[in-house]
Parts: sequence; C-alpha cells; structure tokens
Amino acid sequence: MLGVEPCFFNASLCLFSIYIYIIWHSSTVIYIRFLNVYHCNPSSLTSRALVRCGCETVSCRCVRSRFLLNLCILSPPGHYILQNDANSLSPFPTVNKHKPWIETTYHGIITENDEKVLLDPPLIALDKDAPLRYAGEICGFRIHGQNVPFEAVVLDKSTGEGVIRAKDKLDCELQKEHTFTIQAYDCGEGPDGANMKKSHKATVHIQVNDINEYSPVFKERSYKATVIEGKNYDNILKVEAVDADCSFQYSQICSYEIVTPDVPFTVDKDGNIKNTEKLNYSKERMYKLTVTAYDCGKNRASEDVLVKINIKPTCKPSWQGFNKRIEYEPGTGTLALFPSIHMENCEEPITSIQATIELETSHIGKGCDRDTYSEKSLHKLCGASAGTVELLPSPSSTTNWTLGLPTDNGHDSDQVFEFNGTQAIKIPDGMVSSSLKEPFTVSVWMRHGPGAREKETILCNSDKTEMNRHHYSLYVHNCRLVMLLRQDPTEAESYKPAEFHWKLDQVCDKEWHHYVLNIEFPSVALFVDGATFEPFLVSEDYPLHATKIDTQLTVGACWQDFTGHENETEAVSQPSTGGSVHMTQFFRGSLAGLMIRSGKLENKKVIDCLYTCKEGLDVQLPEDVASAVKVQFNPNQSSLTLEGDDIENVEKVMQHISYLNSRQFPTPGIRHLRISTTVKCFNEDSCITMPDSEGYVMVLQPEEPKISLSGIDHFARGASDFESSEGVTLFPELRIVSTITREVEAEAEGEDDPTVQENVVSEEIMHNLDNCEVTVVGDDLDGEHESLDLDLTQIQQRGLEMSSSNVGMIITGVNTMANYEQVLHLIRYRNWHTEALFDRKFKLVCSELNGRYISNGFKVEVNVIHTTNPMDHANNAMVQPQFINPVHPASVDLSGHNLVNAHQASVVPSAATIVIVVCVSFLVFMIILGVFRIRAAHQRSMRDQENGKENEMDWDDSALTITVNPMEVWSMRTSLSSPFSLDTVMDTHAYCSLSCVEEEIFCTFGTL
Repeated sequence: MLGVEPCFFNASLCLFSIYIYIIWHSSTVIYIRFLNVYHCNPSSLTSRALVRCGCETVSCRCVRSRFLLNLCILSPPGHYILQNDANSLSPFPTVNKHKPWIETTYHGIITENDEKVLLDPPLIALDKDAPLRYAGEICGFRIHGQNVPFEAVVLDKSTGEGVIRAKDKLDCELQKEHTFTIQAYDCGEGPDGANMKKSHKATVHIQVNDINEYSPVFKERSYKATVIEGKNYDNILKVEAVDADCSFQYSQICSYEIVTPDVPFTVDKDGNIKNTEKLNYSKERMYKLTVTAYDCGKNRASEDVLVKINIKPTCKPSWQGFNKRIEYEPGTGTLALFPSIHMENCEEPITSIQATIELETSHIGKGCDRDTYSEKSLHKLCGASAGTVELLPSPSSTTNWTLGLPTDNGHDSDQVFEFNGTQAIKIPDGMVSSSLKEPFTVSVWMRHGPGAREKETILCNSDKTEMNRHHYSLYVHNCRLVMLLRQDPTEAESYKPAEFHWKLDQVCDKEWHHYVLNIEFPSVALFVDGATFEPFLVSEDYPLHATKIDTQLTVGACWQDFTGHENETEAVSQPSTGGSVHMTQFFRGSLAGLMIRSGKLENKKVIDCLYTCKEGLDVQLPEDVASAVKVQFNPNQSSLTLEGDDIENVEKVMQHISYLNSRQFPTPGIRHLRISTTVKCFNEDSCITMPDSEGYVMVLQPEEPKISLSGIDHFARGASDFESSEGVTLFPELRIVSTITREVEAEAEGEDDPTVQENVVSEEIMHNLDNCEVTVVGDDLDGEHESLDLDLTQIQQRGLEMSSSNVGMIITGVNTMANYEQVLHLIRYRNWHTEALFDRKFKLVCSELNGRYISNGFKVEVNVIHTTNPMDHANNAMVQPQFINPVHPASVDLSGHNLVNAHQASVVPSAATIVIVVCVSFLVFMIILGVFRIRAAHQRSMRDQENGKENEMDWDDSALTITVNPMEVWSMRTSLSSPFSLDTVMDTHAYCSLSCVEEEIFCTFGTL
C-alpha cells in the first residue's frame, strides 16, 4: 500500500476559511462536519489501485436559511477526490446522481412600474451532487405558464441562488395577481449539459402592489334633483365617484365635499346630499352646488361635479285628474266617475292604500233615489202578497185623512209627512181591524233625531173612551224603538211578553231608515235597512181585561180620553191644550210608507227589495288587478272601500268606478261625492296625509213626459141605455199617449253656417201609470139611483185595485198604459131614474210616479135622449101633447103653398116643411160653426206646439151629435099663421139629428 499522509494542511485551510467567514458574517450560524481528508498523490495511484482517501468529499459547508444562514462550500484547489466507484482519478465528475431541490411554494410581491420581485422564501436551489462541477451546480430556472410576464435568473451557479424579475412594467389595474410554476435544473455531467436533472415544480404567487396613480372620477357629468319646500330630507340625491386604482386603499372614495360655500346642504362620506334646514320656494327656486371627491390616498377628483337642486312649492298629497262636477243624463246607464284620476303622493314610498268613495244621497227622497210609487204599489212590485193597508197615503178624494199633514212640497221624490210634535192623524174606522190577526207586519220609513225624554208615538191603537188602554203601539223613547203589544183576554191570566225594546243608533241619527217588524207572538223580529236586530229587553205584562170599548188607531200620537181612567200601564202626560179628549205622546220627525199587513209576515226578499236603492256606485274590476285590490260595498251601494298596496292598481280600480241610476225618471239634483283615503308608508314619521276629495254628480232634469188622454168627449144615449144593467160606457175610444219633447240641432249646410237652429221634435215613449181617477163634475153621485161600475175580475187580472165613492172612482197600481186603457174602456155609468136627468159630466186624470207626472184632465159629457112612447096617446085628437102649449087655428100661407082647405088638407107636408127649414138652417149653422172650430183648433194646436203648453180643449174628430127637441121646434108656432091642427101634426113627431163624424156632415130625419 502506498504511503499516504493526512491532509492536515487542507483541513487547516478549511478551518481557516470558516473562521474568516465567521468573522465576516458574525451573525451566521455555522454547521461543520469534519471528515477524514487525505492528500492523494495522483502519480502514486495506478489504475488498478483503489485509493481510499477516508471520505467521499472534503468540504466545509455553511447553510443560509430564512434567518440569513449561509451555506459555503470550500474545496481546496488542486486536490482530487477519490470516489468509491471510480477506477481511475479524473478532474471531472463522471455521474449526476441527484436532482436539484427547491421549495414547493413561493410568495412574492412586486410594485407596479418596478421589475424586482421580493420572494419569500428566497429562490435557492440545492443539489446533493455539490461540490461537483456541473452536476452540483445550478444552471437555471424555468417558468411554466402562458403569457407569464416574469423571468427567473440564476445569480450564482454554485450556490443555486436566483431571482425572479418582471420582463416589462406591470399594471395592477390590469392584473393584480400572477400565479405560475417554476423548476430548477442543474448543469448535467459536463459543459454540454448532458444528463441534466430538473427539480420538482414549485408554485409561485406574486401580488402586484398598487401605487396611487389615478384620481377619482364622477359617474355622471352632472346631477339633478327636485325637492319640496318645507321638508327635511334624509337623502335628496347621491353623487358617486370611482377611482381606477386597483388597490382597496387607493380605489376607495373616502370623502366628498361641497365646494360651494354658504349653501343649506351637506354631503356625507357616501355621497348622500341632504338639506340642513327647511327650504323655501319663495327664497330660492334652484341651488347649484359644486361637489368634489377624495380617494383614500388623498387624491382629489380630476373634475368637480355640478349638482342642481330644484325647489318645488309644497306638495299636497291628493287625488287629481277628475272633474268636481259630473253630469249624469237620465237613461244613459252607467257613468264613469273618475276615468283619469291619479294619486299625487309627493314621491313618498307607500306600502298600502285604503280609499273609501261615498255617494251622499240622504237628501234624496228616503235616503236615495227609489221608485216613488205609493208604498202599497211598491209592496206589490216587490212581490208582497195582498192585504197591505197603507196608513199614510197621498191625499186624494178617497184618502183624505192625510190632508192636514205637512209634506215635502213636491212629487220629485217620495211622499214624506212631517210631524213637528203637534200634528197627528186618526185612521178612519174600518181601515185596519181593531184586533190584528196574528201574525202581522208593520213597516215604516222614519227619520228621527235626538229628542226629548218623552215617548214619541209612531203608531198607536188605544181605547176611544174611558180606560185609555194602549192595545198596541210603536214608539220611540230615548233613542230606543219600542213595540208594545198587549194580548187579548185569555183563560190563563199570566204574564206574557208585552214590550220589546231595541237600542239603535239609527233611531236618532237624523237619517232615513226602513223599519220592518214581523210580529208572531211571542216573538217580534226587527229589520232595519234589511239587517236583523234582536231586542235587548223584553218586558212582560198581564193580558188586557175584556171590555166592549172601541179602539182608535192614530199616527203621530196616541189617542187619550182624560175624562176616564188613566192608562193601565203608564201615567198619562198632561195635554198641551184644553179639552177632555186629546192626543198625547206626539212624534217629532218624518214618516213615510207606514203599512200594516195582517195575517202574514214579510219575507226577507221583499224587505230587501223595498230598501234597495235605484241609484248607487258600481265598479267593473279589470282582470289584471282583480286579485290585487279588495273591494267592499255597503248594503245600498252608496259607499265602497278599496284596499291595495300598489298605487297603480288602486288607480286602475278608481278609474272604473261608475254611477248608475236605473230609474226611467230619476230625481234630479246633486249627489255629493267624497273620497276618503288612508295610506301607510315605510317611514311612518314622514308619511303623508291624504285630505278628503270632494265633488258631486249632477243628475239632470229628465225630459218630462206629457201624458195625453183623448177620445169621444161628448155623446148622447137613450135613457134606456142608462137604465140597462150594463149602463153606458164612458170612455169607449179612450187613448193614452205619453210623449217627450226633444231639442234636435238642425244640420247646417256648411261648417261655418251661423244660421243653425234647434228643432223641437216630439217622441212617443212608453212607461207605467200608477193612478187613474174618474170624478163627477157637478153634483155627487146619488147612490140610490146612479153609480160607476167596473168589472172587478178585469181589475184583479191586471194586478190593479179600485175604490169608489160618491165623488168618483180611483184605480191604483203600477201597470202599463195599455192595461190602463183596457180597464178604463170598461168603466160604465148607470142611472135607474133618468126622468129628470138631461146630462152628466165626468173628468178623468191619470198620473205616474205618485203624482209626479199628471195627464190632462179629460172631460166627458153624456146627454140623455128622452123619448115619448106613442102608446101613451092613442088618440092624438083628444089628447094634446103636454110639452106643447095650445094655440088657436089660423089661416096661413107657408112657403107659397095656398091651402084651400086647411082642415082637410094633409098637415104632414107643412110640418115636414117646417122641420126641413129648421134642419137646413141648423145644417148651415153647424157647417159654419164646424169650419170655424176646426180652424180655431188647428191654430191652437200650432200655438201649443210652439209654446209646449198643454192644450186641454183640442178639437176632437169624434162624433158630434146635436139633437133638436121637437118642443123647441114647435115653440116657433106663434110666428106662423098656417090653419092646421097641431094634434094632427104631433101624430108624427119629427126630429132632426146633425152628426159630424170624421169631418162629414149628415142630417137624419125620423119620427119619434
């Protein structure tokens, strides 16, 4: 074995180098591994000798870590390292055994516009093949990724230290972060890089740091806003600026500032501008503000922005876009009330809306427009059965007990009777049974306000004399409605319900209400405006004692006789006037339609029909908002309520609300409208208040119908006709016609023709009648020998009713004009004793709507033709007619005839001649008179047509009959000197009848 000496020098050199390095880097921690170092002399080595120098490497190594640990490898020059697997000594390594090693992840920071990247940890690659040349050296780093703007550079091959730097200047605004992978590779086994090895791929995250290179820029060139004076706003508008820098620090706007001095506005850090005091429109109508912005790097906006704030007068929330006056033409169906309405909410965010539309009709009739027929007729129209008795009818010849009561002074609406605390009426005996048959119904319309504490009687049935007992009564006491019903005597003397009390607000609210009491002992059901109410108190009492005292039914008070005993159940108040018989407990208010029906109860359908208004509000919901808006009506449709949360949907429904009046002739006048609105807002403190909006519907005056009655107004019939069982028909050819007058604008020849005039045209219409009255002109009918007759079967078949008295006949009931015509054709006049009767006159008047529209008075005159029976005077020579005064015979020449023997000559030609002369004279006279009257009638007709007035004396084309009484003919005998015998002449009583029928003149001769 060759001699080998230890390499102490080399070891000393290594230690010395380490010592020098420690001195130079005093803060470095050194890790030293001493190895056996040998100095091998190459000349003493043979190819077959294996020289072991005691170690594979001779090195001194220092490691640099994150704590600045440095790794230094020192290899003495000129020494050769013997490797175990080497067969010979060589100056180059022969094997690249290990791959380089790098960290798995790196994080780096680079500032934009810079190129050096600060990495953590530093970029250092290690190779276990070190310190071998090439194999232990790091030749480079390779970056993997697309369009990576970085490169890696090796600073020291032996130490493996490298850096990453940007290829070009980076822009954070374009990309704030970059991620890629990197690999280290060694130098291989020689200069040519053969057998080069690569490390694993490490991930590199590099963040580009921003610099404040951009200034804020406002999004808008200018800002505008409109505010209402007198309000403090939390936010009028918001200005907004942006910064193009990429970092949070420099891209955020940290503050805004109003540059314009002395303005009542402020802006917060978010750009919200609000007023610092209430603005005044009269002081300033527009403010112009200059606003700037700062980013968090204190850069000011490149350009300031202009803000304009307009001041509006105080906004008044309300409904707008509808006419305060809305005209309704009768007969046109529904009328849209608010077709263009919209809500002005002053830009206040609203969460819900509730609007109530009220149609005020309390001043129209009994609370609204209803048919103004008599209450009895209305009951029939609503399907009520017969047997109803009307206690407050319109005054007429047959119903005259209401004549003394004040009324509403007109027929445009219902017949209303006023009671002021002093008036009351007695119902005629026999109108209502003294003991009502149960069950029975009482119905009434009443308007009553708060009154005194005394009882106020509506209806009372009490003793006429002595005991003053109240059998039944309906009265008001302290805003309570009370029904008193005392039972008749029974075998069981025990307490029974006698007084039923209802406490109702409607009794004292000064409004019209409909009350119906269905009485079926021991229960009483009350309906007020169609709604049911139960009594809150029921008092009991003993039945009445049996007496033979008659009762008195009164309205507006109770009948009291102070000469007898007091009322059994209550103390009698002292009367206000002297006397022994008085009324007491007077009513103060208005009543109408007081009805009693015995034997049956009113059903709910009839009650609802009686109360239903003919006018009201209506709405047709659009399909798109039907589910979004809730609509509710009150029972008589005079009020409706809308509920919704969207203004647009509520407005659509409002635009579809309409007014409807189904009457053919509605009551004209004003119907007030009121819109009450309640809104809820997101901010309850600043929520708006909607005031009530008001308007009115003007129902125009309907075109009044002119009801005309025409027919034969003068005729004669024989006495036998009047005395027959059928009598004489009074109106055989009666016609009822109703017309309205319209003004029609004539068509002009040109658009600018100023001579356009309105023509008046008459148009026939059809409607109902509810009353026709036939009255006697002159003396009243004498029931012992004359009457007006009408077939009751015909009346009942048409649903009409008839009543008659000594002054005439009344037909009532709502029916068509045609049916009334047919019934009037059947009216007959009979007279059993016509000896002293020469003529009779009658007048016919028909009306509609309880007397609102009245026809002309059609007068008919009938003459009685008296005839002499020839059998009563068989010998005319012996019996002289009683109606001719006796005359002495004389010689006379008539018409140029010379009568040689007047006594023997036939006297008939002479009598006939006289009659002919008289008839011809009357014929000529009647022709002249007829022509004159026809012309006069024509002139009057033209005049009436121009003036629109009723003409009750029009010339009629009906038959005109003139009867000449032979007594009047022969009264001219004194002027004649013909020597003939009147006895002979009267054997043939001559008469002449002139008739004008359809403008043709006839003269008829005959004998009586």
